[in-house]
Amino acid sequence: MPASLIYRNAGLYEAVMVALYGRHYGSRYRAIADLIEAESSVLDLCCGPAVLYRRYLRAKAVRYTGLDVSEPFIEQLKRSNAEGFVWDLTSDRPLPSVDYVVMQASLYQFLPAAEAVVDRMLRAARKQVIVAEPIQNLTSSKSRLIAAFGRRFTDPGDGRSAHRFNEQTLTSFFEPYSPYIRQSFLIPGAREKVYVLDSNAHASDG
Repeated sequence: MPASLIYRNAGLYEAVMVALYGRHYGSRYRAIADLIEAESSVLDLCCGPAVLYRRYLRAKAVRYTGLDVSEPFIEQLKRSNAEGFVWDLTSDRPLPSVDYVVMQASLYQFLPAAEAVVDRMLRAARKQVIVAEPIQNLTSSKSRLIAAFGRRFTDPGDGRSAHRFNEQTLTSFFEPYSPYIRQSFLIPGAREKVYVLDSNAHASDG
């Protein structure tokens, strides 16, 4: 299945995100960047056009690697002098080991087996896993037209875009990970909820 146009055009992708998040658009990235130590290593899964790196992490001198199924996005990232790889997260290919593993607004793409992705993130992270996931979605709109628009224009091309989280289902999803959870919070505007998981939680308890 071909990806929607926004997953092939960085400018259009960002325009859609700005329209969705409005004045809180920047807050969704600052909330993540504030959690990441300067000069650390970061793996950004489903990185898109790498706005997190280009505008919020590059100044912190992090060693950034972005993974995405979109070749145009990865090519653009490489032109920013950062590492990027075209990567299918549904494969069993081990993720690179880094300090922080980040995923923004993409966990829904791996339902109903998203736990496998979070488990791989925990294995790859030396310090923390940071997941920011939308809990307000166009696809859950009561309007069939708006819901259809949301499904079509947020499809990365893998055919898994129909399912979404709300706050209740996201909370339930992360309940089994409670020993790892350091904090959770809503970004300004309450469109996304952030979960911060300590990858070495069990080791530190023992």
